[in-house]
Amino acid sequence: MENSSNMFDVIVIGAGIMGSCTAYQTAKRGKKTLLLEQFDFLHHRGSSHGESRTLRATYPENYYPKMVLESVKLWEEAESEAGYKVYFKTSQFDMGPSDNKSLQAVISNCHKESIPVRVLDNNQVKKEVISGRFEIPENWICVVTENGGVIKPTKAVSMFQALAIKNGASLRDNTEVIDIKKDPTSDGVLVISTKNGQKYWGKKCVVTVGAWMKRLIERVTGEKLPIKPLETTVHYWKIKKGYESEFKIENGFPSFASYGEPYIYGTPSLEFPGLIKIALHVGRPCEPENRTWTAASVGMVNALRQWVKDRFGSEIIDLNGPVLTQSCMYSMTPDEDFVIDFLKGEFDKDLVIAGGFSGHGFKMGPIVGKILADLVLDGETKGGVEEVLKYFEIGRFEGNSKGNIKDFDDQVKGLENLTAQLELNS
Repeated sequence: MENSSNMFDVIVIGAGIMGSCTAYQTAKRGKKTLLLEQFDFLHHRGSSHGESRTLRATYPENYYPKMVLESVKLWEEAESEAGYKVYFKTSQFDMGPSDNKSLQAVISNCHKESIPVRVLDNNQVKKEVISGRFEIPENWICVVTENGGVIKPTKAVSMFQALAIKNGASLRDNTEVIDIKKDPTSDGVLVISTKNGQKYWGKKCVVTVGAWMKRLIERVTGEKLPIKPLETTVHYWKIKKGYESEFKIENGFPSFASYGEPYIYGTPSLEFPGLIKIALHVGRPCEPENRTWTAASVGMVNALRQWVKDRFGSEIIDLNGPVLTQSCMYSMTPDEDFVIDFLKGEFDKDLVIAGGFSGHGFKMGPIVGKILADLVLDGETKGGVEEVLKYFEIGRFEGNSKGNIKDFDDQVKGLENLTAQLELNS
């Protein structure tokens, strides 16, 4: 490459939360960094936009809580550097049948990671000042932790991009990457875009393209990653007059999740006054370029409406239906675990990929960005999270299409099957 302006230490492809955090980390370490995005920055076509994401350390898998706790530190560090907040703290409230294996695993992991936790029965829940608004059946329990909250995703991505620029990174949007090749003349990789075949040279490369991951990697190597794009819909419900203040995050209302089928999650009233986000963890299979952008099916809305009625009652939340919906993308793996690994082959350790975040990765963007920077610059990561990477290797699907085997009930037993069932009930 004769044009030194197109030569970089690290090229990061994909400027969602993972790519933006990675570019921030590599630039902060003094590396000449390029961040490429195929659409406009802060677009709404992928998985890193919108007004809220839940932050929680409550996971049935024992390898996620530590990542979340480390990520919280990095969220706060970045906020300190930027001078404004994107993460708003509150408690996390997980509920479900007392014999639910996933929920029991959550409790066990909290104890293992020294996360303070309270387990409440339905009578104890009623005595809670704020979360007492939840009405749970007699055979249910609630798991309460203080490591919860809401992240504002579009604002957060913008923050990490600004910090990357502050540390010397170059950012270019509307630059779709169509191929990545090993440079035959020197160590490093060539990244080729659609802009007149523009080529960029990097010593190292990181790919974080979300729902476009499977397509790009298949084009580059022929390998078919088990990552499926799904379109999901987020729902906001109207709080009836006189109850609005009880659901505000500043008044202590928690972020929450309901275990079982369907798996439901939500955030307190923050971004839209008088509205509360309550949504299903389901999705419709699609190609990212051919989304429907349509509202959820009647079956999905009915399932949510019944849950809202059972948990809050008809006097508090308007049950006529959600008043606001937003479309988003999932990049699902069969086990709902991430893919973070070297692509290997001819690239050896020059190219790292990160994808398949399965609808729960945003909160871990800062720690994933740090891990990716470690891998691409040092060939390994440290700091107490290195042992989790074995769960995210591409090779886990070889001879086992389901990936990681888990001893507890999945939070969702087949997103696509559940979606189909709800749509049949429409």
